[in-house]
Amino acid sequence: MTDKQANNPLHGITLEALLTELVRHYGWPRLGQLVKIRCFNHDPSIKSSLAFLRRTPWARQQVEALYLELVTPKAAPAPRGPAPRVLFAGKNQH
Repeated sequence: MTDKQANNPLHGITLEALLTELVRHYGWPRLGQLVKIRCFNHDPSIKSSLAFLRRTPWARQQVEALYLELVTPKAAPAPRGPAPRVLFAGKNQH
């Protein structure tokens, strides 16, 4: 039996859990700046936002993308070794 959701990182995560985590991390004001929808900027609540997101696919896609950006591990920057040492044997070398 194959798992149809194997490549879906949102599998098993409810929209309510996803939204609650975004609000906890960003807060309503910042979330409203990142995803410009009225229910995040004017009298925001989980309940009203869920109702809007469930019937508005483009907004839900933006919220899901933001959530994935939040929870996806970032690649660590390549370690930088010490700066190369420059040695001068004498004053007038060409």
